[in-house]
Amino acid sequence: MAKSVPVRCPACSREHSFTPPTFPCACGAPLTLPVLPGPVARLQHRTWEDSWVAVRCHSCGRRDHWPHPELGCPCGTVIWLPVAEAPEETGPILPPSGGAGTASAITAHAAPSSAVLRPAFQPVTIRTGRDVVTAAGQYLKWLGFTSLRQVEDRAPSGVDLRGPGIVAQVDPTTRPTGVRDIECLWLHGLSEAAVSVFFSLAGYARHARSRADELYLPLFVMDLTGTPQPVNDPADDLIRMGPPEE
Repeated sequence: MAKSVPVRCPACSREHSFTPPTFPCACGAPLTLPVLPGPVARLQHRTWEDSWVAVRCHSCGRRDHWPHPELGCPCGTVIWLPVAEAPEETGPILPPSGGAGTASAITAHAAPSSAVLRPAFQPVTIRTGRDVVTAAGQYLKWLGFTSLRQVEDRAPSGVDLRGPGIVAQVDPTTRPTGVRDIECLWLHGLSEAAVSVFFSLAGYARHARSRADELYLPLFVMDLTGTPQPVNDPADDLIRMGPPEE
């Protein structure tokens, strides 16, 4: 479990204890954001780009963007915590020594013996919340789902993408997706006899992941390059087998 760090509100000087959040890397390893001790900032204006930090996984070396940690003080101030971000590198990133197991797992996933043969996926760079939906749609088309359309008014159902035999929801927020969203999407898929697929930028709460496994609902996480990564067995199976045969 991540160690908590002391945080002093810059507005009212109240002391807080903050535990850095942990997210699931695409390789499956837990990644705890490296929150730095010392002075913090008061969040005055939130922008899309500033809501993300680049951190490298110690297990596989992958550099991804994760929600910038923040803390709400009872005085009404939103505290912006500093993070040791990973610089962008131009050369190839090699797994750290002793990571052969992780590298083998990634290789096995990339080319399983029963995999559907596909060309390389071309991601859509994410700059806005709507880009997340577009990237998810492109990925589902790459998996083999056809005639996909974006749902203009998602409020009644929560569904963002719909097609023959498929409903998908995309969570572009900076908070992990909760179990209620998973169950609601599953019910929509059940009522339409369709495969339900969930995409999230910030990952999933622990109970949400376990519930998705129980319901056999594929979960994917996305980074700002627009590349989805599977986070449970149903997602791995969907990549390997493609859409179910009619």
